[in-house]
Amino acid sequence: MRVWQIPSFGIDSLEFAERPTPEPGPGEVLVKVRAVSFNYRDLLMVKGAYNPKLRLPRIPCSDGAGEVVAVGEGVTTWKPKDRVAGIFMQNWLDGPLTAAKAKGALGGDVDGMLAERVVVKATGLVAIPEHLSFEEAATLPCAAVTAWNALAAGDLKPGATVLIQGTGGVSIFALQLARLRGARVLGISGSHEKLERAYSLGLDAGLNYRDTPEWDLWAMEETGGEGVDLVVDVGGLGTISRSLRAIRIGGVVAQVGILSGPADLLPMPSILHKQARIQGIYVGSRKDFEDLNKAITLAVLRPVGENFNWSQAREALGRMEEASHFGKLVLTVA
Repeated sequence: MRVWQIPSFGIDSLEFAERPTPEPGPGEVLVKVRAVSFNYRDLLMVKGAYNPKLRLPRIPCSDGAGEVVAVGEGVTTWKPKDRVAGIFMQNWLDGPLTAAKAKGALGGDVDGMLAERVVVKATGLVAIPEHLSFEEAATLPCAAVTAWNALAAGDLKPGATVLIQGTGGVSIFALQLARLRGARVLGISGSHEKLERAYSLGLDAGLNYRDTPEWDLWAMEETGGEGVDLVVDVGGLGTISRSLRAIRIGGVVAQVGILSGPADLLPMPSILHKQARIQGIYVGSRKDFEDLNKAITLAVLRPVGENFNWSQAREALGRMEEASHFGKLVLTVA
């Protein structure tokens, strides 16, 4: 079978290789991968910035969807032709995250989904919504589950206000899912064109931060001086200070990403005076994924992204590196 693997770090080093087709052992499932999507983590993994000590060669990518080909001894939950997606951390099935559950992340601790066939634990799969294509379903395991749990951290009520940053995978899912919860959504982007696309998905108000860098003041103005209930922060060090200034008293910053470098010092007065809560979000469990899929099915929600051919893995990663994409970047595995 063919795989994309990391023999040495760097996008240009990513190689198309042949490997033996694996066989499922007891408690395992063999999946024919039909589509794979990229996350920023995958870019960092390929470049060696996520884990410089990553054991190579490694097949990257946590997110993929396909159909069951064969099952190993003792597996009764799946059968051939079932449409499935892998869960991000193969050992986190339910409940709070622990050190043991955090092990086994696809495309990191173990080989990922960027292959024609993969073997995963039977417990490491979920059924995908019937109305979604494999390409759409492949966008869900990391970005959508992360957005789902980021919104849960804010305990949003109808009429609450959410601020999203940019128009990447997590942010667009946060927009779509927040609208399902009856929330108002504010968004910032460095592109007027991307903001227009976000408006078509339900964005209530947008700001180009290149024109107006003080987007925290804008968020306060948009909420009558109160501040937003939740910021889904994908920037990290470069955005956390303004995120804290943008929330209301008792508001939440769901910290989900590390896309930007340091900007200014952490505003301790904002943390204290606003009784702020910063909640780190590290994807989620299989149960979270299953709950997300129920909501997606009921709302007939459709993910948004850009599709590439199986041979264009390097090109898709290049698009992510230059931050020119909107939503998710997906490869159709042919």
